[in-house]
Parts: sequence; C-alpha cells; structure tokens
Amino acid sequence: MEMTMTTEEHQSRTARSYKLLLLFAMVSMTMMFAGLTSAFIVSKPRADWLKDFQLPTAFYFSTTVIILCSVTFHLAKKAIQKDNQSATTTFLLATLSLGILFVILQFLGFSQIVANGYYFTGTESSITTTFLYLVTVVHLAHLAGGLISLSIIIFNQLKHKYNSTQAIGIELGAMYWHFLDGLWVFLFLFLYFFK
Repeated sequence: MEMTMTTEEHQSRTARSYKLLLLFAMVSMTMMFAGLTSAFIVSKPRADWLKDFQLPTAFYFSTTVIILCSVTFHLAKKAIQKDNQSATTTFLLATLSLGILFVILQFLGFSQIVANGYYFTGTESSITTTFLYLVTVVHLAHLAGGLISLSIIIFNQLKHKYNSTQAIGIELGAMYWHFLDGLWVFLFLFLYFFK
C-alpha cells in the first residue's frame, strides 16, 4: 500500500511540474504576442498604414474552426475521465482534423490577401500586411507544435496509455490547445478592431 501511495505521489508531482513548465511557456508566448501587438499599435499612425484593409473571409472561418478544436479537445478530456476510450480517440482525431483545416484556411486567407493586391514582402508590400503575416505565421508556428504534440497524444491513446487515473498527456495537450485557440481569437479580434 505504501508503494502505491509513493507512486501516486510521484505521478502527482510530475504532473504539477509539467503543468508549471507549460504555464511558463504560455506566459512567455503571451509576452511575445503582447510585444507584436504593441508594435502593431505603435505603427498605425504611419503614413503608409493601410486604413481600408479588410481581413480575408477565410480568417473568419478559421476562427470558427479553432473554437471547435477547443470544444472537441475538451470533450476528449471529459471522455478519458470517464474511461470512454473510443469517444476519447474520436474527439482527439476530430481535433487533429480541425487543426489541419485551420492551417489550410490560414493559407487560403494568405492567398486571398495576395489576390486582393496586398503583398507581405517586397516592394509591393505594406507595413500592415507584413505585420499581419508576421503575427499569423508566428501563431501558426506555435500551432505546428500543438499539432505535433496532438499527434503524439493520439499515438499514445491508440496504445491505450491513457485512462481516468493517468491522463496527464491529454490534460497538458488540452491546456496548450485552449491557450492557442484563445490566443488566435484574441489576435483575430485585435486585427479586426485595430486594423
């Protein structure tokens, strides 16, 4: 009995350590995006700032998709807490599919911007579109990390490594995914209202 208690304590401490590390990473990412959005605000008074720039319609759809990602990841977490393995797998796969769809929609949004005559780099670019591109690509880079970790979580789930008493991987993945989703919603609203 004492050995089981020690193992449970060890798992609990390990889980707390992982969550704390993830929290520190999320705080540092928040600070980075705060810096980028501050630079965006400071640059708005420039004469070459595009006043009539509209966000591409694909960004509206991608925002809906990423919100759905949070919903499916939350449902996966709830399902594993009830030891419902098949539902957990289904919701994790749905999250991965929606995450990939989000990335596709982001690139579709880039192509819509270019089709409207706005470029991200070069002589025909503007500071407005360069900032938009930078903020979006940095978010996509962090999302790529989320997709990789989600793929590992799905692999572990298919190997039956998670259950109601051991689901730290899913919990950490959900924390990071909700953070990325909230971050994109903030960035979308910021770009919509402060363009």
